[in-house]
Amino acid sequence: MKFETVDAYLASFPTDVQQTLRQIGSAIQEAVPEAEEVLSYQLPAFSYHGMLIYYSAYKDHYSISVPPPFSVFEVFKDKLAPYERSKTAVKFPANQAIPLELIKELASYKAKENEQKALSKKNKSKSKS
Repeated sequence: MKFETVDAYLASFPTDVQQTLRQIGSAIQEAVPEAEEVLSYQLPAFSYHGMLIYYSAYKDHYSISVPPPFSVFEVFKDKLAPYERSKTAVKFPANQAIPLELIKELASYKAKENEQKALSKKNKSKSKS
């Protein structure tokens, strides 16, 4: 199934999963109010000075993933220790409470990282002119 909007993606799930996904999206938006919610790679995501964070649902878990660099997972490795992780994502079991405060922290950290990257690019382009 191909999705055209975030709402279409959310609507493809049962009501309880939709509610959890909306909570995750709201937590990210609260942490980074300037971020824009978008659909990217057929997943709900937020963009802020580039791609910020993706979120999704699967049969047994919810997932948060980030584009490179992946330093956010190293910085928060102690808080993320209870959860299964890959290089790009962390999985939150569907049968447990979703750690919304932790998700906010991840989003805030990644937003600051994106701001620094954008500022660095801006300064590099100024020095070339």
